[in-house]
Amino acid sequence: MSEQPSRVTTPPAHTAVPGAPPRRSIASFQSYADAEQAVDALSDRGFPVERVAIVGRELELVEQVTGRLDYPRAALRGAAGGAVTGALIGWFFGLLAWITPLIGWLLLTVYGLVFGAIVGAVLGLLVHALQGGRRDFASATVMRPSTYELMVDEDVAADAVRTLGWES
Repeated sequence: MSEQPSRVTTPPAHTAVPGAPPRRSIASFQSYADAEQAVDALSDRGFPVERVAIVGRELELVEQVTGRLDYPRAALRGAAGGAVTGALIGWFFGLLAWITPLIGWLLLTVYGLVFGAIVGAVLGLLVHALQGGRRDFASATVMRPSTYELMVDEDVAADAVRTLGWES
């Protein structure tokens, strides 16, 4: 744990999960790795870690733009998604081929891949054309919290603080 965690000792007004015991925050961390290290330290010292939760607070949605999306890229993305879907469907139906199992399985998988790639490329082009230039970029979206709280069942929270040696 690279930094001293900030301690919060007020019990929550309600539990996040109905029927779960009330929990108390015993520490707040800036990174998930630090919160994970605290749970690992509790585990190493024999604390019942099934009574601990790491809760991410103050979520933010980050959409990282990865590049321009034009017709060839839209077709390629559609073809890739369609090929995977088609191959999986072909593979599944190939498992049901009783007369020539190996040949049927391989052929149906390949046919599904090719057909799925063609249909996916056409659908990718169609969707991109119908958007009319409103979203001409590709992106990856992730949600990340700004802080991570170490929540412990109320009746063992003092034991957790003692086990970690955070008593004042």
